[in-house]
Amino acid sequence: MKKFINSVDNVLAESLDGLAAAHADILALGEGRKFVRRRELNPNKVALVSGGGSGHEPLHAGFVGHGMLDAACPGQVFTSPTPDQIVEAAQAVAGEAGALFIVKNYAGDRMNFEMAAEIAEGRTATIVTDDDVAVENSTHSIGRRGVAGTLIVEKIVGAAAEKGADLEACVALGTRVNARTRSMGVALTSCTVPAAGSPTFKLGEDEMEMGVGIHGEPGRRRVKLEQADAIANEMIAAIAGDLDARAGSEALLLVNGFGGTPTIELYLMYNAARRMLEKRGLRIARSLVGSYVTSLEMAGCSLTVSLLDAETAALWDAPVRTAALRW
Repeated sequence: MKKFINSVDNVLAESLDGLAAAHADILALGEGRKFVRRRELNPNKVALVSGGGSGHEPLHAGFVGHGMLDAACPGQVFTSPTPDQIVEAAQAVAGEAGALFIVKNYAGDRMNFEMAAEIAEGRTATIVTDDDVAVENSTHSIGRRGVAGTLIVEKIVGAAAEKGADLEACVALGTRVNARTRSMGVALTSCTVPAAGSPTFKLGEDEMEMGVGIHGEPGRRRVKLEQADAIANEMIAAIAGDLDARAGSEALLLVNGFGGTPTIELYLMYNAARRMLEKRGLRIARSLVGSYVTSLEMAGCSLTVSLLDAETAALWDAPVRTAALRW
């Protein structure tokens, strides 16, 4: 195992210290590093709180700031944050407008956020993201997994909260965006969790895992490596078929790297996915390419398509200032 670490036990703590130091103008660490919060809080807006296992950076802490999250709770690598982390984060950032929990559909995340909602003082509500078309149920989730589409929900709902939308409106908007968003991933290699010291799974030099999850959990099937166009075509066919989008619809296309794929390949995959969507009559109105929801150093990518309307397109365009997203 070759990684830039000092001690397996301190990877998360030292990484969080680095994040807070590098972006001290935007965010700060909560006591005991239990959460990351916005440096400048607005007590009059709905506070967005998310989180999950570390190893998916910049999700979620990299999206804390103006126009997105008010706080994020990092668990250990691929391990859900604890209820007390979530409660303390909500208490630190939420005012009378309440707190909205944005939770990926993984069993541990859902259980701990549900417990936190029962314990937390003040008004809370929850949105569960479940955009992965590859697998309906797995050992990690009941129903579809929440993956890179979570970023889109956090950005659009974050913009609405920034503009003053109340808790009920934020929930309705996030639910609608999630319902119009679909993702699918493919892995070319495994990743290595520092505490494990060995790859999560093994792929042959000529194999790929189609429909992989963001923790390296299996997808639809293991197949021989194909050309990029063929890979993109299968993923887009699954996504577009599930969305049942009408020709002429406008969409956001997100090509997300899993951590070990160079940018040149991500843009190649964007070009392939764009062509496949346009053949189906969809118009790519917004785009985002980069590694935003990763799986440590896994090589591979996911494609996410989110159908837009005038409101959600405007909210996507609204100013954002976080460690990972700024416009």
